[in-house]
Amino acid sequence: MVQDNKILGISTITIFHQNICGLRKKIDELKSTMDPNLPHILCFSEHHLKNFELNQINISGYNLGAAYCRQDVKRGGVCIYVHNTLNYTNIDLRVHCKEQDIEVCALNLELIPSNIKIMTIYRAPTGNFEIFLNKLDTILSTLYKTDLKLIICGDININYLVDSEKKKQLDAVLLSYNLFAIIDFPTRSQFQTSTIIDNIFIDTYKFTNYTVHPLYNGLSDHDAQLLKINEINLKQQNQPPGTIRNINKFSIEDFKIRLSYESWNNIFDNNECTDVDTLFNLFLNNYLRIFHTSFPKKRLTKESTNNTWITTGIKISCNHKRYLYLLTKNYNDSNLKNYYKQYCKILAKVIKEAKRSMYKNQIKTPLTK
Repeated sequence: MVQDNKILGISTITIFHQNICGLRKKIDELKSTMDPNLPHILCFSEHHLKNFELNQINISGYNLGAAYCRQDVKRGGVCIYVHNTLNYTNIDLRVHCKEQDIEVCALNLELIPSNIKIMTIYRAPTGNFEIFLNKLDTILSTLYKTDLKLIICGDININYLVDSEKKKQLDAVLLSYNLFAIIDFPTRSQFQTSTIIDNIFIDTYKFTNYTVHPLYNGLSDHDAQLLKINEINLKQQNQPPGTIRNINKFSIEDFKIRLSYESWNNIFDNNECTDVDTLFNLFLNNYLRIFHTSFPKKRLTKESTNNTWITTGIKISCNHKRYLYLLTKNYNDSNLKNYYKQYCKILAKVIKEAKRSMYKNQIKTPLTK
């Protein structure tokens, strides 16, 4: 986990994957279920977002390292978020992507003494399996080197609980690059049926000290997988100190007063200029001058505490939701399902209100030096 990597740089690196079935409204609850032991890498399949929508998603403490979004067909897509203490470079695989057949993104995680490449992949149930197999082989042959350390995670919609022909063909391709499936627990269960259609593939000869286990959060009908690789030397990036604007009740009053004293003569009494764009730019320049004066930037001298909204009560509620989720998977009880759905709605409202209250208090309370 992220908080473990402070002792001599030697630690466990954690990689989270889940078919999230729509990422947009699930980030806060996802973080609250794992806080404070947040993974270093968050991999999502089926985020259901367009490029501009994904770029607007903010996961506090993480950077969007790689992504693929569909252009034509709805839903689908894959993305990888990296904790902001780690160095990485994006690997552009868009030329190999084909909606529904193979959707993939990857990045290079810079570690010591060697890097790790992480890939997230999605194949829709209706996707062309032959195209998927051929393109995956092409990608692997492009990336392959003898010292390659690669982790592939994703939803490939091939059930590894059944010894099918598709499974044999996929294993044959992966084996040629010394990659093996390591998920041995169901990732999607309902009543009496279970499947392993989400998986993680690694070279078990290069990664010898690892553990993998399921993570139940009730955010999707797919359960998450958490891979922990031990004895990794993390190369943390040296980040410049951040800045934040000093916004509180005093600076807001100062802003109001300065606005009231501004005459705006150069805009409304300007007979020489009739161009709307020019007048707007004059207005904006005056407004921004006042804004920057009233709300100057201050250098952050301590780590951000944007997770203070995750209270003990929210953590307990998330654990109870997880318990209810597991019950609904094992019992076909309509009353239990309705109660679970109602509980999820209430929890979502509580989390939203907790975050709103936190930001409101941050605006009201002056920053301490």
